[in-house]
This record gives sequence, C-alpha cells and structure tokens, in this order.
Amino acid sequence: MTTVFAHRGASAAEPENTLAAFRAAKRMGADGVELDVRRHQSGLLAVAHDEVLGTELASTVPDLAAALDACSGMTVNVEIKNWRGDGDYDPTESLAERVVALLHDRARSDDVLVSSFSLACIDRVRALDPTIPTGFLVMIGPDHDVAGRALERCRKGGHVALHPHHSAVTPALVDLCHAAGVAVNTWTVDDPTRMRELADMGTDCIITNVPDVALATLR
Repeated sequence: MTTVFAHRGASAAEPENTLAAFRAAKRMGADGVELDVRRHQSGLLAVAHDEVLGTELASTVPDLAAALDACSGMTVNVEIKNWRGDGDYDPTESLAERVVALLHDRARSDDVLVSSFSLACIDRVRALDPTIPTGFLVMIGPDHDVAGRALERCRKGGHVALHPHHSAVTPALVDLCHAAGVAVNTWTVDDPTRMRELADMGTDCIITNVPDVALATLR
C-alpha cells in the first residue's frame, strides 16, 4: 500500500512546518509527516524550509523536538537542509550529528527517516547510527541512466529510500529500485490523477500538501 506523508505538515490547510500543520496532518489520518530542519545561530534545530534569521525562531519557528512531539504516532521524514551557498551551510555536517544526538536523547522513541539532497549528510547519519533509516533526495528527470546512477549511490551508501520528484517516477524506476531493495518516496504530489498513477506503479510513499485529498483518493 502506498503511504501518505504530509509535506511540511498539512501545508494546504495550515502554515507549512508549523505545529498546527503537523497536528492537522495527524487529524486527517496521514501516515507520516515530512518536515525540514536547519541549523540556527541560537543552537536550536529550526524546523523551517528557508534560513531562519535573528529572533524569528523564538516567535514563529518550532524546534525539532517540539515538532516530533506534535507528530507522535506518525512516521516523520526529517529532511536536513544544508546547501552550499546558504548562510547556515556547515561543511562539517554537524547538523546531521545533532539530529542523531536528539534522537538518541529521546531514546529512539520516534519513528523517523532522515533524508537530504546532500549525500554526505545522510552518509554521516549512517556512520553515526546505521539503524536510523535514510533517504537520498534527488532532482532528476525520467532518464534511465541518470536514475540508475542515483540509485547506485543510494544503494552503495546503505540508504533505504530514493526520494525523486514525482515527474521522474516511472514504472521502470520503481521496478529498478525495488529490485535493489530501495523504496521510492516521491514529492510533491497534489493531483489525484497523478496520485493514482504513482500508486499503480507501486510507489511506496507519496508526499503531498493535501494529505486529506490523497487519503480520499488512495484509500
């Protein structure tokens, strides 16, 4: 069965990456939540898609621990943001270390998958704790050679999932990933027709801004 994850929470109903959006996803019955985490100068793990500046954190942006609390009972896809060129970029991948440390502090009580566009980031997560499942985010087109190389990097690193944009997902890619023991979790899918197509292909997870629509479509 294709699972439904709420993209940054139920972000069509509530502001994205907020406790309200995560709680709304839970009320709607989503299987999980995808959220973003970034490094912040205050030392907190900021749940935000873009860089968080100054005092904005205290007033509007939750930290990861509070977000995990709000998502209790659901799987949480923690996407670590650490892009070269961003003001909060850290080449040492210390954010990966801090996310793993937080999960350990919480006695691994959370059902979590850690993903990133940075292969170095998820490689670091696995080096610190290979029992934490990891997914490789990729922006690729439906090109078999490119998809195959991305899958090979994912598989060689021991990562359990490939996270392509939905425009890159084809039956051939799904079959290739499943033959390698790798799940296909795709984003961001809000059109019911495309949801049904992806589910029919055997896509493992659909990440969507409208989990209520996805659940009504697929269940």
